[in-house]
This record gives sequence, structure tokens and C-alpha cells, in this order.
Amino acid sequence: MEDFIVAAIKVLIAFAFLFGVVILLIWVERRLVAFMQNRLGPTRAGPFGILQTLADGIKLMFKESMTPDRVDVVLYLAAPVMALLPALMIFLVIPVGAPITIGDTTYTLQGTDLNVGILYILALSSMAVYAITFAGWSSGSKYPLLGSVRASAQMISYEAAMGLAIVPVIMYTGTTSVAGIVEAQGGTYFGFLPAWNIVLLPSFVVFLIAAFAETNRAPFDLVEAEQEIVGGFHTEYSGLRFALFFLAEYINMFTMSALTVTLFLGGWQGPVFGPTFVEYLLPVVWFLLKTALVLFLFIWVRATVPRMRYDQLMAFGWKRLIPISLAWIILAMVAIGVRRFGLPWA
Repeated sequence: MEDFIVAAIKVLIAFAFLFGVVILLIWVERRLVAFMQNRLGPTRAGPFGILQTLADGIKLMFKESMTPDRVDVVLYLAAPVMALLPALMIFLVIPVGAPITIGDTTYTLQGTDLNVGILYILALSSMAVYAITFAGWSSGSKYPLLGSVRASAQMISYEAAMGLAIVPVIMYTGTTSVAGIVEAQGGTYFGFLPAWNIVLLPSFVVFLIAAFAETNRAPFDLVEAEQEIVGGFHTEYSGLRFALFFLAEYINMFTMSALTVTLFLGGWQGPVFGPTFVEYLLPVVWFLLKTALVLFLFIWVRATVPRMRYDQLMAFGWKRLIPISLAWIILAMVAIGVRRFGLPWA
């Protein structure tokens, strides 16, 4: 019973944390993009416009949700929930800090540690494709359907590159547990360089590019096509249902940033010093700082990089990222084999 209560508390804290982060993240993005593009951004609701996101959320919550005539009601209503749930559930296997020992009990700052955590993450990220497909098809309109086809093809192609980019990480650390991957990055190279998986640089670059495409962020946000004056697969959604799609996008953005930090930038690993409570707090601080840097990169790219054409997007995924990932897996496999077993003729 105690384990169940601890797990329930972890889930509630994780979900509350994600919703709070999204409110702050939307405001930060709007202010940063406005600064980079010489605009003001939100300024009216609260000091520096910090309550603008909350005001928009309240507006969407109480706005009437319109249901078109020719929708498939079950799939139409299920799609926003299906988009949100994977984004929330992926975060549950990401450790945000070092384990904490209180008395004789050790608590992990992680929803749960699965020995196949990487496979769990890939499976849940694939489920988001169904939400987009259902949203476009069930709307009963050709424009959302076209948007969902575009988004589905984009996500499937870049999921392949993302999965291939993770393979060298699994080979290098020898585990598919997310917590195990973080622990494997706890040493140093040459006595002073942190032993992070960013040494697998091609994997890091491919994974980061795939994360941009997976979250439908610029320059890969082709699901929102201005030439059609529609928003893509969620064109026929309004009110709270649209808010769920919007929420899922930003939770996915934070989750992918946290996953990038976990796989390649050492996770919560970092210098620890001071009294016990500071030693417990610092790993969380390092994790959040690293995640904030990756999120800043997401925002910076959106403000500066122009959108790609759809044919360029698909060609880049299938003809560039996937072949590069396959070649890198072969090279990494040879290098890791030599590192562990030595040269065959030595």
C-alpha cells in the first residue's frame, strides 16, 4: 500500500510540474521570440505579461467547443486526449534528480524505472501519430485530413531516425533503462571532462533534429500551412479540445528536451557539494538548467530558421538522417567493440 501511495504522489507531482512548466514555457517563448524579432510580446496581463498564458487558458476553457456536422464523434473527442496522454506518460520514466535516502528508504525522483525504458518511450511517441491521424480523419473535412497525412508521414519518417540515433547510446551504456543511462554518464574522461554521451556527437545531432520534427516545431512545422489558411489536423477543433492539442505540443517540447539531456548531456549529473539537502537539490538544478538550455535552442530556432518545403523535409529525413544514422551505428559498433574487447589481431 505504501508503494502505491508513493507512486500516486509521484504521478501527481509530475503532472502538476508539467502543467506549471507549460504555462511558464509559453510565456518565455513569446517573450524571447518577440525580443529576437524586435517586438514587445505579451505585456498586459500581469507584470511583464506573465499571466497572459493563464488568461488564454481560462478563455479556452470556457469558450464553447463547436462540433462540426460530419465528424466521427468518438474519434473526434478521443484524439485530443490521445495526443496529451503519451506526452505526460513519457515524462514518468525520466529521472529529474539523484535518488534520495530518508532513513532506511531510498526514493527515486522518477515516476518509475523500467528496464526497457527506451522502448517504452519510443512506443509512446509512436502513439501520438494515431492522435493526429484520428483528429484529421474524424473531422469530416479534407483540409484537416491533408494536414494529418502530412504530419503522420513527417512523424513516422523522423521517428525512424530518432530510434536509430538512440541505438549507439544503448550500445555504449549497455542498458535500455533510462536511469541506467544517466548513471553510466557519471564518470569523467581524462580526469576532468564529464563522461556524457555527447561524445556520440552524430547521434546527438540526429536525435535533436528528429526531436524538432517529432514535436512539429519550426522549421518542421508544416502541419500548419498558411497557404491553406488552416491550422492543420486540428483545424476543426476549438475551445478546450484545441487547448489539449496546444498543451500536448508544449509538453512534448519539454519532454523531448528533458530526454535529450538524459540521453546525451548527463541527465542530473553535475558537481555536488554542501550540506545534505543541497546535495539532494543540486542534481535537480543541473537537470533543469540543461533542459532550459535545450528549450532555449527550440525557441531560438523557431525565431530564426525559415520553414522547409515539404519535399525538402521528407528528403532530408529519408535520404540524409536515416543513412547517416545507419552508417554511424556501424562505426559506433566497431569502436565500442574495440574499446571493450581490443583489436582482434592484438
